[in-house]
Amino acid sequence: MYKNYNYLRRRLMIPEYGRHIQEMIDSLLEIEDRDERTRQAKAVIAVMGNLNPLLRDTADFTHKLWDHLFIMSDFRLDVDSPYPLPTREDLEVKPDRLEYPQSDISHKHYGKNIVRMLNRLKYEKPEMVEHQLQDVVLYMRNKSMEYNQEHPTAEMIINDIKNLSEGAINLDGEWLKSVEMEHKTASSHQKSSKRVQRPQQRQTQTQKAARKNVQRHNTQK
Repeated sequence: MYKNYNYLRRRLMIPEYGRHIQEMIDSLLEIEDRDERTRQAKAVIAVMGNLNPLLRDTADFTHKLWDHLFIMSDFRLDVDSPYPLPTREDLEVKPDRLEYPQSDISHKHYGKNIVRMLNRLKYEKPEMVEHQLQDVVLYMRNKSMEYNQEHPTAEMIINDIKNLSEGAINLDGEWLKSVEMEHKTASSHQKSSKRVQRPQQRQTQTQKAARKNVQRHNTQK
């Protein structure tokens, strides 16, 4: 018993239309009379349009159907089309290759944004540089911790900033320690404030429960 499986058949050009439409287009290639072939092609176009009735009101819907007809015939169908015939070269045009910027990064775990920011800080005012360097130092410390799984020392941060800025920015060790101490105190203050809020929330919940118990006792009386 012969079993006609789909994987044994030839590949469909546009599978969305199904194999019956593909067989109808293949039968058009066997019609010798050009006028009759054109008339049958229009009938196939009508059937293809009925498969997607909601798209009939869209722009260039009929044009797309004729293009699909020629594509499914492997560009061998010779009929009178109301639209320009598509070519194989138009469909196989490859896009131009994009040129991505290639640049070496000495400290990849920091990224290019840190290098750009340090280069921009070379030309900023001193009071603006000190404020923005605080964010840069904290960001570099966090990224170094994520990449190396260890806290970088103050000397490492100072040397990295000096190297990335090409010697234009030299940090003071005392200033760097003060920035780190401010960050630690701010983070510890936030943690302590969260711990203080939790007992208060529990106290309010216990108060609500006590009020409900009092109300139930009064109603029972």
